[in-house]
Amino acid sequence: MPFSPKTLDFLFENRINDSKAWFQAHKDDFNEYVKKPMEELCERLRPYIAEIDEQCNVTHISRIYRDTRFAKGKSIYRENMWCTYSHVRDLYKSLPAFYFDISAKGFEYGCGWYVASADTMNAYRSLILSDSPIFTAAQAAYDDQDTFTLYGDLYKRNKFPEESEEKCFWLNRKNTGLTALLTDWDIIFSDELADFAGKKMSETAAVYDFFMKAEEIAAKERKGLSPSGHENS
Repeated sequence: MPFSPKTLDFLFENRINDSKAWFQAHKDDFNEYVKKPMEELCERLRPYIAEIDEQCNVTHISRIYRDTRFAKGKSIYRENMWCTYSHVRDLYKSLPAFYFDISAKGFEYGCGWYVASADTMNAYRSLILSDSPIFTAAQAAYDDQDTFTLYGDLYKRNKFPEESEEKCFWLNRKNTGLTALLTDWDIIFSDELADFAGKKMSETAAVYDFFMKAEEIAAKERKGLSPSGHENS
C-alpha cells in the first residue's frame, strides 16, 4: 500500500504530541499508514539497489522515536520515517548508503555518507585530483541529470585554488553525497513511487561507484596496503 495524507497526519501529530502514551494509543495508525507502506517501499526498491550494488543489501528502517542519548534539544518522537540500504547496519561506519525519507516536507532520497572518515575523504579527493576515470564517469553522470544535488558542508576557504571550479565543487566538501527532494504528492501517494525513485537512483550509479572506490582505497590503506592491494613498504 502507498503512503497517503494519513501518513503525514500521523507523523505531524507524533511530533507535536511527542508522547509515548499518545503513540501507544495510535499505534495501529502507525502500523497502517507509516510502517507498512515503508516496508513495502523497501521491498520494491530492493531490485533497483541490487542492480547498482548487489552487496548493498542490509536494510535499516528507522524507529519512530530517537535515541534519547542523542536527542538533546529535539523531540523524542519523529516527524519522519526513513530507510537505508548499505553494506553494514551501522550508519556511523564510513560506508556510503542509499536512503529514502518521508515527511511533511516531501520524499527525500539519495546516496552518500552519513559520516565519512577523514581517510575516506582523502581517498575521494585523490581520485579527483588524479583525474581517475571512475571520477570522470561520476562527474559525467552527475552533470547529465537534474534531479540530485551534491550535499556536504563546504570548507570556508578553498583548499584547492589551483584546481578548476568544476573540481572544487567536489573537492571542498567535508562530507558528501547525493540528495533530492520530491514534492509531487501525486507520485509520493501513488504505487509509482518506488519505481520512480529507483529509476532516478539508477541514473547516478556511477557516482555511487566513485564513492565506493574511495572507501575501498581508504580501507586498504588502513590495513597498510597500497591501492593495488600490495603491502606498503
